[in-house]
Amino acid sequence: MVALVTPMREDGSLDEASLRGLVDWHVEQGSDGIVAVGTTGECPTLDEEEHCRVIRLVVEYAAGRIPVIAGTGANSTTEAINLTRRAREAGADACLLVSPYYNKPTQEGLYLHHKAVAEAVDIPQILYNVPGRTACDMLPETVARLAGIDNIVGIKEATGDLSRVPLLRELCGDDFAIYSGDDATGRELLLLGGQGVISVTANVAPALMHRMCAAALAGDRAEAGNLDARLEALHRDLFIESNPIPVKWAMVELGRIPPGIRLPLTWLSEGAREPVRRAMVQAGVL
Repeated sequence: MVALVTPMREDGSLDEASLRGLVDWHVEQGSDGIVAVGTTGECPTLDEEEHCRVIRLVVEYAAGRIPVIAGTGANSTTEAINLTRRAREAGADACLLVSPYYNKPTQEGLYLHHKAVAEAVDIPQILYNVPGRTACDMLPETVARLAGIDNIVGIKEATGDLSRVPLLRELCGDDFAIYSGDDATGRELLLLGGQGVISVTANVAPALMHRMCAAALAGDRAEAGNLDARLEALHRDLFIESNPIPVKWAMVELGRIPPGIRLPLTWLSEGAREPVRRAMVQAGVL
């Protein structure tokens, strides 16, 4: 699944025509799902109306051809409930809820937060653990408690710690989905029994990323490794500066979006551009 960028013009306004083009392209390229308005979609800099509009537009443009998962997490439980409710009303297939950031809740606070959202809105919900962004690590034992709630169906695990995969599987059971949120270790997570990757790299190389994931899900370690070797530099260099700075620059290079990003994020620095360009060449997209 692609963690979709949000196209913006140079003045920072949303570019809805480019957004439609991206959705169509991902359907054509074989992406298995679109995650709208997550970290890569610059959710912190969109106001609530813009946030919900992007979700509505992606659902409209996808037109049932591909599942749409809406990013609806917030560091306020009330706000997360509201965003999740509005995503459900817009027709999203599921929601992705990042751990509350900045306020650093306890494990009990994390449990009660996600429990409250799940009980308030009847839509499948995927937890999102990315302590490098949130300063808060949702431990496997807390995930296991939440997995007992019917509409909490999986987790996007973005620590890059592969030792968590068998522990999460043991604690949460076979029906609980484990998705990688770390492109560099996504292949290994799939080979360990995960269900997919919510991918930044898939913005730039969706067809190749889809093929790699399909091979890993089929247990074909050699083929998955060969394909992932072509993606390795993208996995690394799309994080040469804070995401989504490099991936938006790469998408402009591909002619898919205009060169817009919102402060406090800035455009990719000159010195970082050549490594990203080389990674794109290695992946065969330039």
